[in-house]
Amino acid sequence: MTSKPLISVIVAVYNGAKTLQHCIDSVSNQTYLNKELIIIDGGSTDGTIEIIKSNQDKITYWESEPDNGIYHAWNKALGHASGDWICFLGSDDYLWKSSVFEEIIPHMIKAESQGTRMVYGQVARVTEDEEICCLDGDSWEYTWRGIIIDGIGSFAHQGMFHHRSIFELYGMFDVSFKIVGDYELLIRVFKEGGNAIFVNGLIVTGMQIGGITSNCVKLVNEMARARRKNRLRVITIPWLISYAWAICFPFLNYIIGERYVRYLVNFGKSSVTYLSYKKNVILEHKNDQ
Repeated sequence: MTSKPLISVIVAVYNGAKTLQHCIDSVSNQTYLNKELIIIDGGSTDGTIEIIKSNQDKITYWESEPDNGIYHAWNKALGHASGDWICFLGSDDYLWKSSVFEEIIPHMIKAESQGTRMVYGQVARVTEDEEICCLDGDSWEYTWRGIIIDGIGSFAHQGMFHHRSIFELYGMFDVSFKIVGDYELLIRVFKEGGNAIFVNGLIVTGMQIGGITSNCVKLVNEMARARRKNRLRVITIPWLISYAWAICFPFLNYIIGERYVRYLVNFGKSSVTYLSYKKNVILEHKNDQ
């Protein structure tokens, strides 16, 4: 691997005229130059195409036609991506600061030297005014356990950089999933173990609260299907807690607002994962005695 690996940024968009320019600018303004931007539009009618055309000098490849959702769009983009490392964004996401790539590159170089296929940082959940509600992203030990053992979404995909070998070895996103195709891919890659590098303290991306994953019941049900597909245990105590939370989400959202609900969601996931981890450590200690 060279000292300046190519980073591919893949953006899926549909009628995202309100936010797409910010997303494009956050990529083009990166001080790290060895990068490319690929945009797949789902056939927008709101002015998105005009924004893309006005930024063609910043875009390596783009296309616009109806598709089958975000994971179908990302799969199409992978066919045009040349990067050693790939990150995936929605049109309302944006890289947090101009030095994100510069700061993540040393960790990518270290990861490839170790055969590690993922490097990630934190994601800031923000309001429309870009006020931070909370930060997603924790150590790989907790993140892996949340994904594989506990069956909860204890990660934010927008903060992750995937080595291209992931898609060569494990395939692309399963387009039958509309919300958790990223979660299902991570199960495939890491269910037998494997390491990832967490860059603590580095905010990679800003992500607006709301969007497709705000449909909590559908989210939890799709996660269950992803686990069944990969022959992982579905009914766990953390998963049951997540399901109960999903049922309560619309009421709580109405009462206290999405910003504070999101904070509670993150606090709850962190607490459940931590308690599950501590329980496992205690059990392993007993078994070793």
